[in-house]
Amino acid sequence: MTRLVLLHGIAQQHKGPDSLLADWYPALSDGVTLTGAELSREDVAMAFYGDLFRPPGHRGLGEPDLDASDVEEGLERDLLLAWWEVAAREESQVPGPDAAARIRTPYLMQRALDALSHSAFFAGLGDRLLISDARQVRRYFTEPDLRAAVHARFLHALTDRTEVVVAHSLGTVVAYETLCAHPELPDLTLITLGSPLAVRGLVLDRLVPAPHDGHGRWPVPVKRWTNLADQGDIVALAKQLAPVFGARVTDVLVHNGAKAHDVRPYLTARETGHVIAAALGGAVGRH
Repeated sequence: MTRLVLLHGIAQQHKGPDSLLADWYPALSDGVTLTGAELSREDVAMAFYGDLFRPPGHRGLGEPDLDASDVEEGLERDLLLAWWEVAAREESQVPGPDAAARIRTPYLMQRALDALSHSAFFAGLGDRLLISDARQVRRYFTEPDLRAAVHARFLHALTDRTEVVVAHSLGTVVAYETLCAHPELPDLTLITLGSPLAVRGLVLDRLVPAPHDGHGRWPVPVKRWTNLADQGDIVALAKQLAPVFGARVTDVLVHNGAKAHDVRPYLTARETGHVIAAALGGAVGRH
């Protein structure tokens, strides 16, 4: 009965498909309700892959300790620096990369982590969680078996009745790559929330299929693609996807308040509800 499939992003490794759906569905329903429509929970499924990033048991408590010395060169480092640069530009309380380094923290990665600790966007995330988030992105792009397993989870959630895919954050990359790899899938509407797909150097150039002359391939099963982004969403560094993936993408700006990248305000937005209701057509119930 699955008509709509949800696809999450990073930092969900300690949840599961049912618990995550229970967290997302009320917001999804609220957004659709604003349009005068309704969406049954039985029509919605969560494509869950977070457990693939869950580390094995260890003797310590909580997440394994990580600090600036654990940040790997390449994507992990570059991603944290990009977040730092944008956070400093958007939030006056965040010292920028050009600010004078404090004597106690001359190390570049430690400076970045210290600066991000002042960001409202990353409120509550310590060094360990910031590094863990960047590491999940790096692992997705650099570990082929893991990447394939994530794609398989999404593919398994799709049915011949699926009409809409709503993907958030790294989940937009998973959706894009999987749909490109399976042109035989039935037509569907793709809705991306807080997507980093068009971020050059960090994400776009690592996609499969690779972009050609700076432009990404259109995923064949997608008949409509709407991308929603908050101007303050640091993860969605490039707010518009149409310049990269073609004019058929409809880019929409929304306002999510302080939690710019949180999926729930994305889902409760009237703009998101309208796109979902339109994609599901007359079969969506009316109040």
